[in-house]
Amino acid sequence: MDRFDTMRLFVRIVERRSFTLAASDLDLPRSTATQAIKRLESRLGVRLLQRTTRHVSPTLDGEAYHRRCLAILADVEDAEAAFTDARPTGLLRVDVHGTLARAFVLPDLPDFLARYPGLRVHIGEGDRLVDLVREGVDCVLRVGDLHDSSMVGRRIAMLEEVTCASPGYLERHGTPQTLDDLEGHVAIGFVSTATGSTLPLEFVHGGEVRNVTLPSVVTVSGAETNTMLARLGLGLIQVPLYHVAKDLADGTLVRVLPDQPPTPSPVSLLYPHSRQLSPRVRVFIDWLAGTFSARAGEGVTMI
Repeated sequence: MDRFDTMRLFVRIVERRSFTLAASDLDLPRSTATQAIKRLESRLGVRLLQRTTRHVSPTLDGEAYHRRCLAILADVEDAEAAFTDARPTGLLRVDVHGTLARAFVLPDLPDFLARYPGLRVHIGEGDRLVDLVREGVDCVLRVGDLHDSSMVGRRIAMLEEVTCASPGYLERHGTPQTLDDLEGHVAIGFVSTATGSTLPLEFVHGGEVRNVTLPSVVTVSGAETNTMLARLGLGLIQVPLYHVAKDLADGTLVRVLPDQPPTPSPVSLLYPHSRQLSPRVRVFIDWLAGTFSARAGEGVTMI
């Protein structure tokens, strides 16, 4: 391994806190990774990593060397990108909410892979706030306002949100025409995985945002379950329009208070603040923006 490859390996070990995981990410035998770091420490004359049977962490010298490696590798990638037309290669690890993946990512993924044949993609599904660096994830696609100083990224689009319920539910409880009519109604409570709290319903009324908390017989933390229970008549829900467009067209769900909708939700692609935006992530962001742009007008607004 040359010095740049060894730097890349060292950075990955620090990020993953594991020789085994770092070696797997870089398609190296673990023994090769171990020997490379031993030679690096011998050449520098300092211990860079503190090893236990379960954990690897940088020493103070290792933290300083890690910062220098990040800067050097970022400069190398920028220089090579400026003077070559090389296509991005390697493994791209992304984490996407399942419904978002099925609506916007998976349908056009064959086109992305055909455009960049040197790339391999691992797609994780979830809506929790993953530790991108520790878990080896390159970027994450999320809906909503995210506040995490360890991540930076690009806002891709805005998703129109709707309030809806089943015809059967509205027959039993009545169809509200104003916010005051919501008294006596129930909602399917959606629990935020970030806070553990049930989110209130949100309406834009007279140019102002108003939050309304309704009682819930059932609370959920999954988007698919939320919509299924609404179809079964268990309460009002608020979801992105794309997620229930077919239900609204088929009449299995009915839009409620359409003149006082929830505020749109931002869609953002984020990556670690400590990591230079790699060519793999850069082309993925550009491609992803195109897939959302193709759906503009279907509850999607481009930024």
